[in-house]
Amino acid sequence: MNSRIAEADAALLAGRFDEGVGLIEAYLRDEPKAPVRVYKNFTALLYRHNLFDKAAAWGRQGVEHHPKEAELWNTLGVCLRRTGDLDGALEALNAALKLQPRNEGFLHNKGNVLNDQRKGAEAATIFSKLVRQTPANSELQRSLGRAYWYAEDYPKAEMRLRLATRLKADNVDAWLDLSGLLAESQGVDEAIAVLDQALAIVPSPRFKEARAIALRRGSRLRESAAYMDTLLAEHGEEAWLHHQLGAVLSDWDRPRANAHLERAVALKPDDMDYRMALVESFARSRHGNEAAHLDRAYAELKTATTVGKLKTGAHFKVASEVLGRVCDFDALDEVCDFRETGRQWAMEGRHTAMLSQLSRVKTPEDRDELIAQHRLWGDRLQERVKHFPIARPKGPRPDNGKIRIGFMSSDLRMHPVAYFSLPLFEHYPRDRFEIYCYSFYQGEADALQKRITGMVDVFRWHPDINDRAVAEMISADQLDMLIELGGSTHMNRLNVMAWKPAPLQASWLGYPHSSGLTHIDYLIIDPYLKPPRPELLIEAPLLMPSSWIAMGELAFPERPQAAEPPVVQNGFITFGTANNPYKYSREMVRHWARVVAAVPESRFMLVRPEGGTQAFRDHIAAIFAAEGVAAERLRFEAVRGQHMPFYNEMDISLDTFPQTGGTTTCESLWMGVPVVTLVGPGLFERLSCSILGNAGLHDLCAADLDGYLAAAVGLAGDVERLRDLRRSLRPTLKASRLGQTRQFADDFYRMLEAAVQRSKAPAPEPA
Repeated sequence: MNSRIAEADAALLAGRFDEGVGLIEAYLRDEPKAPVRVYKNFTALLYRHNLFDKAAAWGRQGVEHHPKEAELWNTLGVCLRRTGDLDGALEALNAALKLQPRNEGFLHNKGNVLNDQRKGAEAATIFSKLVRQTPANSELQRSLGRAYWYAEDYPKAEMRLRLATRLKADNVDAWLDLSGLLAESQGVDEAIAVLDQALAIVPSPRFKEARAIALRRGSRLRESAAYMDTLLAEHGEEAWLHHQLGAVLSDWDRPRANAHLERAVALKPDDMDYRMALVESFARSRHGNEAAHLDRAYAELKTATTVGKLKTGAHFKVASEVLGRVCDFDALDEVCDFRETGRQWAMEGRHTAMLSQLSRVKTPEDRDELIAQHRLWGDRLQERVKHFPIARPKGPRPDNGKIRIGFMSSDLRMHPVAYFSLPLFEHYPRDRFEIYCYSFYQGEADALQKRITGMVDVFRWHPDINDRAVAEMISADQLDMLIELGGSTHMNRLNVMAWKPAPLQASWLGYPHSSGLTHIDYLIIDPYLKPPRPELLIEAPLLMPSSWIAMGELAFPERPQAAEPPVVQNGFITFGTANNPYKYSREMVRHWARVVAAVPESRFMLVRPEGGTQAFRDHIAAIFAAEGVAAERLRFEAVRGQHMPFYNEMDISLDTFPQTGGTTTCESLWMGVPVVTLVGPGLFERLSCSILGNAGLHDLCAADLDGYLAAAVGLAGDVERLRDLRRSLRPTLKASRLGQTRQFADDFYRMLEAAVQRSKAPAPEPA
């Protein structure tokens, strides 16, 4: 034996693991052509100690010098699988199988990777062959069941997984896979029945965790929390329970959720899922000192990335949200690739994550890619729900001469979505329409939800109901058209639209892009919002005559307004924004800085809760400094929900781009503060243009960056116009289509009526 290897072996036998590993690594760096047995033994050792990245690195060096060693290729493949590099794992295992094509262990490992990649049909081919050779092997039957599951052959999957549990009653993973399959294909009750059966055989805590997860995924959140509370006495020192309990409680008790998530990380600090859940929860904490919570989330994210690698779409989503909120654009670029990460989110069904993609669009190709990502998400979802059909009414509903419209949103409460939609409930023509509303809000009904409930014909509020049950409920109501208002934002149910529970379906208000579902027939917009390229919409545009929104009294009350723009007293222009940082990009902030640099002595005010965090202030200040704007010219007001008075201290709002403001643009104009916007080709790039156009401020809508700079600088130099706008904007809005709520409602229902009538008209006779 080589003396250096002997020295390393002695260190390992003496329990000095790090020393032994270091000695072997030093030897392999000096002697890369070392015997193959050294590479085999060393990579196997590292694998056993869960050092998968290190094992993969030395495995790569090993196969470079010993390319004919099948076992080494196999070890490299299983290590790469554990690092999350599934493509690399498959390549390595294919190399092993090329050398030993009949090796069952290699085939099994390749099948596992294919299952990880959700390539069910390919995995089923491998595991069917292996099962024929060893039919009594429970683990092989389980793997074949998973393959059929991913191939969406649910009956075969269930048969194989049940067989796996019969062959080996204590095969915990087989029971868990069976419960997961049943939860997806049949329902929560069926999954829980299997888990209860499994618990009677093997009292594994993993079954209890799966039971809690099944209840949560079935939207039975309170039941899940109550069940886990009963487990605290027995399992209170186990990380999984605190992690799952924190995930459920986050919808209504964030402080307690944070405490449980912190406990989970303390009990199992090397678990990246637990760490990223804690990061996400602190980032979403609105109680107490929000800025301190965000600082904590940012710090925890940095710690997490030193502990392990971001691997899953969920990890990248959380990282993207936190880095975006503190404007750490360098780290964001390292973490998220526009195409690869966006497609990963789409493949994993993470529609909410895709909202952050809008601010990262730069080119025409990016816009097309964004459409492709949404289509990918939508096509996969629509294909999946085909396997879970809903019960539908047998015949038409009795004709009472009225059109039945459904509005689906969990935000029909004190929320901007309700503020903008309220005119439709206040002014709908009851002689021609029936209005049904659907909400899944987890909190208590507030005054506005109660008010809307009293206005409409039917208000169905079901916090604890899953998507399929929602689709069946809506189908039973036999609507003429269903309109979803929330997109994939928190507690909303965009997925329900995939079942097409109504003959006509539309999106409006909540999501500034095509959702991706071809089962949504229309996107309700106006002429300003309509993209010049039809390819930038998936749905057909359903056009309002002038404005797609109206500014109702509840959304825009008579707030105190400064009589003069602040420049009159200050002697300098104050630019500003109250837009959410998820709409920011490095390039956009740079152009804000260039505007400020072009107007001597001007200031820039950011009215956002993130302004209370040092990271946000530092990142923003660095970009402004690079354009010659000192930190003293920046002002941060860290408020949430109390931002409106700060418009009295702002002369001009600079809009975000490419994703523009919507509610914030309306608020700014209402307070007499003009908004300068950049108009792009996509719907999400035209929201402010619609509002400004309806207010008669076309000259503040720039077509390019030079125009944006010129419009902002020109407006800053026209103090008399700023004074006039401060006095006239609110009455102008009231007199415009934006302020005429009854006319807006009339236009909206005439538009819906025409769409419904077109859908019911007989098809023209063929020529």
